[in-house]
Amino acid sequence: MENKSKYRFFLSFLLVFSLSFTNVFANDSEGHSSDEGFDFSEVMAHHLGDAPIFPLNFGGTIVMEGQSGFDAENHDVFVNHDGVKYHYVGGLDLHITKRVTMMWIACFFMFLIFIPAANLISKNPKKVHNKFTSGVEAFVSYLKENVVDSSLDHHGHSYYHYIFSLFFFILFCNLFGLIPSVGELTVAASDGLVALGLFEHTPHSLHTFGEIWSGITPTGDISVTLSLASITLLTIYGTAFSYQGFSFVAHAVPKGVPLPLWPLMWVLEFIVTHIARSFALTMRLLANMTAGHVMILALLGFIFMSESWMIAPVSVLSSVLIYFLELLVALLQAFIFSLLTTVFIGTVMHRH
Repeated sequence: MENKSKYRFFLSFLLVFSLSFTNVFANDSEGHSSDEGFDFSEVMAHHLGDAPIFPLNFGGTIVMEGQSGFDAENHDVFVNHDGVKYHYVGGLDLHITKRVTMMWIACFFMFLIFIPAANLISKNPKKVHNKFTSGVEAFVSYLKENVVDSSLDHHGHSYYHYIFSLFFFILFCNLFGLIPSVGELTVAASDGLVALGLFEHTPHSLHTFGEIWSGITPTGDISVTLSLASITLLTIYGTAFSYQGFSFVAHAVPKGVPLPLWPLMWVLEFIVTHIARSFALTMRLLANMTAGHVMILALLGFIFMSESWMIAPVSVLSSVLIYFLELLVALLQAFIFSLLTTVFIGTVMHRH
């Protein structure tokens, strides 16, 4: 019976996985005739590219469709409740995008998991409450002992909150980018019911939900990874000045460096080294979380480019295998980012 349950679970997962990504391809090929061919770039832009959902502008003016100055090719075009397109001219654009809403969703589930767990554990820290709290404690204890304490040598207490938050935020963002888009699947299901005549039309609010829960990977955008790496960079400099004081400016260069080389080494050690480390953190997370999605989309795209269902089993099976590998990569990249952050912080606590 257990084997049958496992098979049913795997087949169910395979079906949802195929439908979710097929829905992405179907949405992007909608409105294109077969003569135009399959445009893989549109699929990539839909699945990997960011787009604004809710307008937020300070100091700008609204230009409606039909007015002078309206640009239909503007990247940030919105539609009001009357179906009229508009965009902002001038001012500061801080529009809420798909990646921002996915980060909100990731944070919401973090609160949903860790706040109840913390409340239960704090009532009686020595008691084993249930598997849920035990799992949370296992993760946190591993990070505490094998990442923070081992890298910062008994100085990690002040950094627990940051490193734990960093790890779980990256992990949740990575994983939610791999979960089939709940929003798009909901809209597709509603459209199917409309096609069957059970509903008149798909509600506008449901389309909005589809855009909010788009399934896009937040850490697949350089603005997100660069922001996280920049916080780490500020933490590195803050730690250095906190532990070494202003002598860190002079102590950044290792002892024994010849005086003629000292200015060059100071620039390399005080500025370039830490910026290069932050850049490496930025690109490593970005590249790893983008590459897997590109491979999955490319493998599934073979079905539509070849216009043959004969290749479908191979493409879907290969995509599922890459998907399970991406689950491991999601955990590994969160761990590596957190580990390297603690290592970089530990290197500036004391003089070389």
